[in-house]
Amino acid sequence: MEATEAQLQEIKKVEESTKDLNKDYFEYRPEYKKYVLNIQVRYPAGKSDLNTIISYDKDWQLNKLANAGQEIQNFLDNHRENQYVLIVEGQASRDNYTYNYELSYQRALALMRFWVEYRGINFGNNCEILISGSGDGKLDTHSMREEEETENQRFLIHILPKNIFESTNEKK
Repeated sequence: MEATEAQLQEIKKVEESTKDLNKDYFEYRPEYKKYVLNIQVRYPAGKSDLNTIISYDKDWQLNKLANAGQEIQNFLDNHRENQYVLIVEGQASRDNYTYNYELSYQRALALMRFWVEYRGINFGNNCEILISGSGDGKLDTHSMREEEETENQRFLIHILPKNIFESTNEKK
């Protein structure tokens, strides 16, 4: 696929813009081309409700999650000239729970509901939102996995530049 110079410049501009994301909340993993939410969450097996997370200070952890959602909102507000797809992906650790694939989706959905319904975060009009779950790796989804299984109870954040892909396809 050939890209014009203007399209390449647009791609570089969007790639640079994602560097604006606060490193306190997000870590970019270049080997996977994904952002990981830097806020560790631990759940009891089979649970997806954020109120069930295992934490020595649950209020502090929930506030950090809220701040991360606010950071995404700020990013989208600061880059209104672009259209994005925001994917909130949940993961689960490999354990004896049978429905980890569904559970990872439920965890991502719970995080999005927390942001929107309980914290009033509005991701704006330049963003399409998708909720996904990649399970516990048993389905070999080629999603990133950590050796320490409890570290796989996490959220991955994908912010994809939608308008670049659309403009590339429109010119064909």
